[in-house]
Amino acid sequence: MAAFDDFMKLDIRVGTITDAKVFAKARKPAYQLMLDFGGEIGTKRSSAQITDRYKPEELIGKQVLAVVNFPPRQIADFMSEVLVLGTYSEGGVVLVTPDKKVQNGDKLG
Repeated sequence: MAAFDDFMKLDIRVGTITDAKVFAKARKPAYQLMLDFGGEIGTKRSSAQITDRYKPEELIGKQVLAVVNFPPRQIADFMSEVLVLGTYSEGGVVLVTPDKKVQNGDKLG
């Protein structure tokens, strides 16, 4: 079982998707995302398997939550730097988003 201290090790922040494109080299359908986390963290990249529910053009400008302190992960020729969070729902992954506009880099707490 995970302890509260385990949760506290995660750095989960709000970022705005600034670019999204089809990740043709991924084994499973995915997008390559660019996310703006504000001044402290900056812009980071992520590979996200969210193609069932989202089109690239509708992702631009969407604020999402992501884990920003995992080590980068190589996926094909792409380095994924953050883990975008979503729920495994009927019909595909649904992104976890704030219900109001907030500052990029705001921390989940």
